[in-house]
Amino acid sequence: MIDALRPAAAGTWTVLALQYASRTALRSNLFHQRDERSTESQTVAYYVWLAVSKTSTVLIDAGMSRSTAESMDGLDYHGSPIELLGELGLTPDHVDTCILTHLHYDHTGVVVDLPSARYVVQRRELEYWTGPWAARITREQWLHSQADTEHIRTADLGTRLDLVDGDLDLFPGLSVHAVGGHTAGMQVVRVHTDRGPVVLASDASHFYENIEDDSPFAILHALPDMYGAFDRIRELAADPGIFVPGHDPLVSSRFPAMTDAPGAHAVIIG
Repeated sequence: MIDALRPAAAGTWTVLALQYASRTALRSNLFHQRDERSTESQTVAYYVWLAVSKTSTVLIDAGMSRSTAESMDGLDYHGSPIELLGELGLTPDHVDTCILTHLHYDHTGVVVDLPSARYVVQRRELEYWTGPWAARITREQWLHSQADTEHIRTADLGTRLDLVDGDLDLFPGLSVHAVGGHTAGMQVVRVHTDRGPVVLASDASHFYENIEDDSPFAILHALPDMYGAFDRIRELAADPGIFVPGHDPLVSSRFPAMTDAPGAHAVIIG
């Protein structure tokens, strides 16, 4: 199924958003700034993204494992990212690269299930989670899976682990860009598609509202850097580009669904 979506032109990619879960939360827990809507509820969607070129299959983030999902009250779990890839006719062996935008538990959950993928993470992000500071911050303990990070940290450097310092062109038409803000080493992904550049913001902007209203998310590492991330995403997605937030249910309604996928949890971004 996925082969039909692979573009023929070199340096051009097709990007899919795969929604693996959703839940409802109070806006007071989702936005840094309180306002008259803070007591309202809002749906939070959980995605991983798949970028395919003529020759490469790249998974952006690794979602949440089924065991973690089953321990979370109120989470509607559609299936693990591995299962959603299976709906597209892909096995874990097909994924040659897994870009990790950051190392929160809902973005690293199936790294152990990718037997041949090369992990791409910002050096600063890995050093933060394996260094002394994160261990002393109570909030960080529930945001982070030590087991996932240890699996990534102990991958063979240069063979299965690429530590990036800043911006890097990984493939023709696909690059990563360090932005910080949400986490110490948060990165976003820019992909060239037939529709123009697509910026996968992940948690640098959880919702369209974050960037469009200049309203930061509640969980952050550095507030000035989060504002800077908004500006960088706008720059990278300059007209006619598209930016895709990390947890907005509107993503599933703004882009066409893959109706032939069994679970109908995939939309085509570009």
